[in-house]
Amino acid sequence: MLPAAAVITDIEGTTTPIAFVRDTLFPYARARLESAIARPEAAGILAEVEGMVPGQPALVTLRRWMDEDAKVTPLKALQGQIWDAGYADGSLHGALYPDVTAALRRWVRGGLKLYVYSSGSVAAQKLLFGHSVDGDITGLFSGFFDTNVGHKREAESYDRLCIGINVPPAEVLFLSDIEAELDAASAAGLRTCQLVRPQDGTIASARHRTVPDFPGVTAEFHL
Repeated sequence: MLPAAAVITDIEGTTTPIAFVRDTLFPYARARLESAIARPEAAGILAEVEGMVPGQPALVTLRRWMDEDAKVTPLKALQGQIWDAGYADGSLHGALYPDVTAALRRWVRGGLKLYVYSSGSVAAQKLLFGHSVDGDITGLFSGFFDTNVGHKREAESYDRLCIGINVPPAEVLFLSDIEAELDAASAAGLRTCQLVRPQDGTIASARHRTVPDFPGVTAEFHL
């Protein structure tokens, strides 16, 4: 087997506690939703929302999507705008598990290319890693991808990712806590590893390698 050349990581439940997204980021965005859609920079997003759900006020649609935690690109873009302001004024700091940053630095020193693939917008990803509890670590990553590539439970999305980063699937390792995402990545030929974080109540998969933390990934795949 060829050594891994690239690692693509999920965020929520993988690098970052689910509680941070669920209990900090989402409520923060919801509380500021009405003021956010009144800003000129939200006009394009509102038009996209109204085009997707004709005849319903965009605010109603956005609230429903928030309730459903819908992986919808315009919602993620708007949430990103709201979080941008929060990170900028110091109200928010991106949470990371304490084992993550040191492992990422080790992998980069070893020659691996690192990428992020999350249902949150690329802008939101960069905010989280750019204002993380460990400082700005965006420079460790060679690229960021969101649902514009495709949904994370579809194998075709991982085909596009590998084409985009110009690395054969067999040399790419995908990290996630979600079994269905790992299934899709595996179907596309990627290597897979599930992060089973006790704090997040992750259910271990029987179809993928499982580890409790990023040092476990290092040991399991000799990174």
